[in-house]
Amino acid sequence: MVSQLESFSGTSYGAHAPVVAAASPAERSAFLVRTYGHLLGAIALFAVLEVALFNTSLPNAMLSKLASGRYAWLLFMAGFVGVSMLADRWAVSSTSRGKQYAGLGLYTVCQAVLFIPLIAYAIVAAQGADGGEPDASILPRAVLVTATLFGGLTGVVFLTRKDFSFLRGILMFGGFAALGLVVASVLFGFSLGMAFSYAMVALACGYILYDTSNVMQRYRTDQHVAASLALFASVMLLFWYVLRIFLDRRR
Repeated sequence: MVSQLESFSGTSYGAHAPVVAAASPAERSAFLVRTYGHLLGAIALFAVLEVALFNTSLPNAMLSKLASGRYAWLLFMAGFVGVSMLADRWAVSSTSRGKQYAGLGLYTVCQAVLFIPLIAYAIVAAQGADGGEPDASILPRAVLVTATLFGGLTGVVFLTRKDFSFLRGILMFGGFAALGLVVASVLFGFSLGMAFSYAMVALACGYILYDTSNVMQRYRTDQHVAASLALFASVMLLFWYVLRIFLDRRR
């Protein structure tokens, strides 16, 4: 996400496009419509991919591989981080609109694959196959809570027009600390617990405030693809840990 902020001064494609804060009301409105339209498109594509993937043998194969050992999880995480960095770089490309869309599409596919184990656990819980009472409401409730939090935080930024760029250092530190804890938990086999999930929900909310503030003020008006990817990444982070909290409460 931080790399997107370092790309606002691109010198090729769209180099003369104004930043949103300096754009005319019509340009600003068009940028916001494109950005949130692309965000909704990415979410819709994510949902379609999940349905399609769960009609293949990939979920079973993934769960089998990941259950084989902690190092499989580390390789999986490393692959996700690597592909995400590549997708982010493409999305902020200042040379090609097609490359920007390729980045957003690649990142959406990457998220769909990442969510397979967690969605699989939600399906198991819905069927009661984990030993508990069947609860088909877990996934819909997680979606509703995520959408409500995202909508509320977006409204705060749009209504107050406050600049949340001061959160950048805090979010960077929190993100690296969280990544370190996740890697340590996989390596040494300890559980991070629900407190960590709640902290990650707070971190994701901070990213939503920060990214929405940048959408309102700092992106160029031709960077709607990169802006939508930043928002999509924050929404997916929030959804991941909201869903984890609902699943952990069954234990």
